[in-house]
Amino acid sequence: MSDGVTIDELGPVDYLVVEFPPGEQRFTGELARELVSLVDAEVVRLLDLLILAKDEDGNVEALELDDLEDAGDLARLETEIAEILAEEDVVHLAEAMEPGTVAGVLVWENLWAAPFASAARRAGGQLVASGRIPIQALVASFEAEAESEGA
Repeated sequence: MSDGVTIDELGPVDYLVVEFPPGEQRFTGELARELVSLVDAEVVRLLDLLILAKDEDGNVEALELDDLEDAGDLARLETEIAEILAEEDVVHLAEAMEPGTVAGVLVWENLWAAPFASAARRAGGQLVASGRIPIQALVASFEAEAESEGA
């Protein structure tokens, strides 16, 4: 890592792909401000950021921060990006996108979890599973529980 962090000190790394359907793309800068806020608060370290745009014919344009004329609040994060995503990753992500959509792809290190992850490694632990529970699944679970309690 460029800022002196060793591999033993790294926190868990996650990625996120957010697709914006045609007609639903309302970019006001709020997303950029929220991401910068998380970086500034040292909750996350941004490792990569791509913007993918797929036209109606299926052609995909991949843009990095330095490709943007006005990256707004994100511009100052450009120096931190390690460019983790490979061309093959972009191809796979683009295949999953619908025509006419724009997608933001983020890869980040969870700095908040780095000390715990380091301690687990020092104790001999190895990551054997990881995942994320979609919010829709949690809502469905809570609703099912509420219904069973009300029945």
